[in-house]
Formats: sequence, C-alpha cells, structure tokens
Amino acid sequence: MAIRVLKPTSPGRRFLTLTTFDDITKSKPEKGLVVIKKSTGGRNNTGRTTARFRGGGHKRFYRIVDFKRDKVDITAKVSAIEYDPNRSCRIALITYPDGEKRYIIAPLLLKIGDSVMSSYKNALDVLSGNAMPLKFIPVGSTIHNVELNPFAGGKIIRSAGASGQLMAKEGGYALVKLPSGEIRKINEGCMASIGQVGNLDHENVSIGKAGRMRWLGRKPHNRGASMNPVDHPHGGGEGKAGQGNPHPVSPWGMLAKGYKTRRTKKYSDKFIVTRRK
Repeated sequence: MAIRVLKPTSPGRRFLTLTTFDDITKSKPEKGLVVIKKSTGGRNNTGRTTARFRGGGHKRFYRIVDFKRDKVDITAKVSAIEYDPNRSCRIALITYPDGEKRYIIAPLLLKIGDSVMSSYKNALDVLSGNAMPLKFIPVGSTIHNVELNPFAGGKIIRSAGASGQLMAKEGGYALVKLPSGEIRKINEGCMASIGQVGNLDHENVSIGKAGRMRWLGRKPHNRGASMNPVDHPHGGGEGKAGQGNPHPVSPWGMLAKGYKTRRTKKYSDKFIVTRRK
C-alpha cells in the first residue's frame, strides 16, 4: 500500500493525499456483522456536550469486530481484507469451517487464504494474526490487541501501525512495552494477537482541506482568543489581544499545554513500571 498524491487542480486538492487502498479486497461489509451507528453530535446519554466540535459527517455502519478471539482451537481462513470507517486500521474477514464469519483487526502482511487461530493452550505457532495468552508468547515478540483483564477483550494497541513488545515475564505478570514507550505489567492470562497492526501509511495521509474533516464529523475548532470574555478566559480585548493571564487554559479554567491531569493515586499506578516518554 502506498500514498497517492493528487494533481493540484484546485486549492483543496493541492495538499490532499490518499491511500491507494491496494490491500482492500472487498468493497461492501458482511451484512450479518454490521449494525447501525447513530451520530451523537458529541452528546452523552443525558444530552450534554462532552466532546466539542462534533457533528455532521458521513453515515457509517459499525462493524462488529472480534476483540476477544474466544473461538479457540479452530483454524479460520482469511476471506477478505476490508476498509473500516470507524478505525484507522484495516479489518480482516475470517471464515471458520462451520461457516461462521468474524471480523478481526488485520495485522501487517496478512492476506487472503492465510490461516489464523486462537487458543488458550501452548499449542500455537507464533504467526501473525494468531492469538494466545501472554504466558505462552515468547519474550521479544511483537503483539497487538492486548487485553487488560482476562476474557475482557483487547483494549490497547489497536490503531494503524501500532505494536507492542513483550519484554519479560515475572510473578504472574508480563511486562509489555506499549507504543508510547510505557512499560506496563499485564496479567499473563490476558490474550494478545501476534504481529503489528497493518495500514502503516495512515500516519502519512494529509487531510488537505477543511471539508474532509467535516466528512469525518469534526467541525471547525474556534480559538478562545477569538471569543468574548463571557465565552472563554482568553476572550475579549481591543483588536488582536493576547491570551493574558492565566496562561493557556480551557474554557473552564483548567490549565492547558502540559498541565498533568492524571490522578496522583490511580489504581493502575502499581502496574506501570516505566512511564511513557
């Protein structure tokens, strides 16, 4: 897969780049594995805006992805590699001998016809796409879609190009180096998939124009300094005024740009061996 650069026939296309989608083999999703995804507009279940500047965007179906990989000791064949509008990586459609189909996150170099399998036993080859508990994965292996609690489903290392590394095992825990650089203890019974997540070129795509962000459901983000004092602490002033004091803050007065908001006594502190860079 590569990046496609368009001819600059208009200002909007001058800086816009796309992926070539060479790896996509099926254009429409599997009917039994999609559900309607309703737009929230950034509102929570009480109707309050919890994520600003959200709304509009293209309609999407949500693809039901198997993050648990709980159909064990049965070999499945990769039927297709598909585009998923809800995530940065590709998804792979796998078919089991009994006819059941599931979506999984597509690791790098996975292609149609390959076999994948998951198991709770130490009986699997360390091949891209296979899933097994961390206690059976060799130290030094590249992994993705890692559970934080056994049988809870993969929660971390799922975006395009992401990968973690199994550093060591001790005292019932595996030490995993996350993409951020953080080294974290994870229960050895947690499942993880082998390999690196595919679609490496995602980070090289240039959005290129404002309209493309609107397709994604992201509206223009106006600066605090352009508002009135009633709307933002940075607002007001004659002409172009600086943000003044207090230095960069959110609309609600919380310090921004570097201020740490993580709780000093968080339950997961005991699992973090080395902080992220």
